[in-house]
Amino acid sequence: MPASMRIELFPANLQQFIEFYTKTLRFTLLKHVDDYAYLQRDQTFIGAAETASDESLEQKGSYRRPKKGVEIIFEVDDLEGERDFIVGKGWNLDADIELQPWGLKDFRLVDPDGYYLRITTHSSG
Repeated sequence: MPASMRIELFPANLQQFIEFYTKTLRFTLLKHVDDYAYLQRDQTFIGAAETASDESLEQKGSYRRPKKGVEIIFEVDDLEGERDFIVGKGWNLDADIELQPWGLKDFRLVDPDGYYLRITTHSSG
């Protein structure tokens, strides 16, 4: 079985998170139970547990809730199309498409909870 990627995010408002990731980034909502949602796009999976805390490692039951401090990178086939779709949904970019020194093009935005997202072309290795 090929590898896939799953991350866990901790938004303050789960419904706002779901709307952004499904309507703007085209993820599919697979599960939504209480304060938890599970989404998928291709082989990328995101779990999200609502938390109002901004502490670096809040204990909530047996779960650790890490503070934001990560750049989340999505590789796509059609970078310009992805950018146009996101901007068409009314979302502001942090940086428009640019060729980076490492040879890939990308653009950047921030999600409703402040997670920094980089949308990029596929890496060759």
